[in-house]
Amino acid sequence: MTITHTPVLLEETVQYLAPRTDGELMVDATLGEGGHSYAFLSRFPSLRIVGIDADRDIQEKARERLGEFGNRIRFYNGWSHDFFASLVSQALPAGNERPDTILIDLGVSMYHYEESGRGFSFRKDEALDMRIDTSAGDTAADLIARLPEKELADLIYNNAEERYSRRIAHAIVENRSRATITSTVALAEIVSRAVPAEYRRSRVHPATKTFQALRIAVNGELLRLLDLLESALSALKAGGRMGVISFHSLEDRRVKNFFRDKNKDCTCPPETPICRCEGRRVVNLITRKAVAPGFDEIRNNPPSRSAKLRVVEKVFDEGGRS
Repeated sequence: MTITHTPVLLEETVQYLAPRTDGELMVDATLGEGGHSYAFLSRFPSLRIVGIDADRDIQEKARERLGEFGNRIRFYNGWSHDFFASLVSQALPAGNERPDTILIDLGVSMYHYEESGRGFSFRKDEALDMRIDTSAGDTAADLIARLPEKELADLIYNNAEERYSRRIAHAIVENRSRATITSTVALAEIVSRAVPAEYRRSRVHPATKTFQALRIAVNGELLRLLDLLESALSALKAGGRMGVISFHSLEDRRVKNFFRDKNKDCTCPPETPICRCEGRRVVNLITRKAVAPGFDEIRNNPPSRSAKLRVVEKVFDEGGRS
């Protein structure tokens, strides 16, 4: 079996999320090809893991890779926030044990860029799909065919902070009036022609942010993120740890703010003279600043260069259980 993806910040993740007692349960909320889970199961013989992924194809690769660990690994096919919400409501048929540790890697696996054939990358001429879960939802081609120019420009700016979003959206709308845009190469060429010449000469391909923005929109990545963080933290045992790896500022900003708010003793508005929320700190920040990859990792695995890991430890349940 060919493994395409190299897990990022692996040693740091193991260091911060290592089990502290025997028989702990970990949830790998974004399993991918199973790189992080393989390392944890190999190093901690009593650890058990539930691996979650919305993509059946990549989960089959992980199932084969992790088969040697037998019943220490279980699989859930679906979105992680749905899994955690079901766990909190005790609606899971496979058992309702709450995890001691949760790992959420928000990155897209290299498998999707290199092997899936779904148009995640403009380096290959593929259909503009970009869905993680191919059983439902709009494709990237659907969005660029249907959205009005302003909505398309807003999508590209809000999901990737692309400064030429209006030019790009205008070019897409102009081109789609003549022919349907269905391939990665066609879209990348439209974007390249729409931006200034100096932007095209950058070391980063000018279509990079547009493809990122469409992928985020197709899979609801930013829309799902807060629900995922909330439901995961609710499911986590008190005393357990949760680590999140993000890959761009839009994600990391949301993760940082979420953990910061959960680290406050009082959540009343600043202008409130007396605390009325009767709040209590939900988490302690284990990493005060985001953990970034070192020079050697970036050299050996360039996609890791933008990765950031943040880790918290849950102090008590907001529902009142400690």
